[in-house]
Amino acid sequence: MVARDRVEQPDLLVPAQGVCRQPGLGRDLAYRQPFLHAAQPRSWSTLEVKPHNASVSRVGGMLDGLDALQALCGEDRDCRRGWEFVHAQAAAYGRPVVEGDGVDADRLRAAEERLGIALPAALREAYLLFGRRRDLTAAQDRLLTPGQLRCDAEGVLVFRVENQHCASWGVSPESDAHDDPPVLMSTGGRWMPYADRLSIALVEMVLSEAMFSADEETVDNRADLDDAARVALRAMFVRLPLPDLPLWAAPDQSPVRWFAGPDVLLREDSGTWLWVHGRTPAAVQAVRDRLPGDWLMVPEDEGDED
Repeated sequence: MVARDRVEQPDLLVPAQGVCRQPGLGRDLAYRQPFLHAAQPRSWSTLEVKPHNASVSRVGGMLDGLDALQALCGEDRDCRRGWEFVHAQAAAYGRPVVEGDGVDADRLRAAEERLGIALPAALREAYLLFGRRRDLTAAQDRLLTPGQLRCDAEGVLVFRVENQHCASWGVSPESDAHDDPPVLMSTGGRWMPYADRLSIALVEMVLSEAMFSADEETVDNRADLDDAARVALRAMFVRLPLPDLPLWAAPDQSPVRWFAGPDVLLREDSGTWLWVHGRTPAAVQAVRDRLPGDWLMVPEDEGDED
C-alpha cells in the first residue's frame, strides 16, 4: 500500500453530472443530486474513542484479526471488534492506524449542529479513529468529511459517495437514535437496503479502499470468472464472515463477497469480477497461479514468458 500523508478533503461538494460506468459490467447508471435538509439540533452524546490494541490472531496463516471480524459479524455485534479488525488489517497490508489519523471531535460536533441530528455512534467512532486516512476511506469512493455530511430530501444522512457521484450510502432518519443502524444505498432513483449495520459497511469500506490504494505490485483483477473459476475460488479460499453486500453498479445481480487466503484478500463482484490484494507481490502471483485467467496487471516480464 502506498504510504500517504493524512490529507483533509475540503468541506466542499462539487455536483457531478452525467453517466457512470463500472468496468466490465456493461452497465450505465444515471443519478440525481441530493438536496440539503434542515432539522432541529439535538444534543451531542459524548463518547471518547481510543485506538484499540487488537487481539491480533493469525488463523491458518491467512488473516490477521479474523476473530475480531467474526465477533463483529456474529452475535456479539460489537463495533469495537470491527475497529480491532481495521487496526489489524491496516498494519498487515499497509501502515498502522495511529493517533492523529482521526478527525477532531469538534468537527463532528459542528456537523451535528449544522445538520440538526446526532451522528450514529459507529460513524463517530470511525471518524475519530481513522477519518483522515484517505488510503482507508477515499481511494476510490469517498467517506465524506464531517463538513460534507448532508441529509437528502428524504432525510437520509448521506455519509459516502461513489467517485463519480453515481451512488450514495446513507442511514435513514428513523435510525438516528441507533448506535449502529442499517445502511441504505442509492444509485440515483431510490434508496435500497445495503447492510444491516453501519459498522459492517464501514469495515467493508476500509477493505475496499485499502485495496484500491495499494501499490500496483500487490493488487490485480480479472473479469472472466466462469462457473469453474467460481467453484475453484470457493474451494481454495475461505469466505470471510462479512454478509453479502450489493454492488452499486449491479444491485440486482450477485453481491460482493470477500475471501481470504495466505497473505491475500479477494473480492468477488457480481460473480464475474475478481480482485486480489496481497501483502506481497509473491502472494498475488500465487493467486494467479491457483486461479489461471486473464489477469489484467501481470508484470510484463512475467506475462511475456512462454
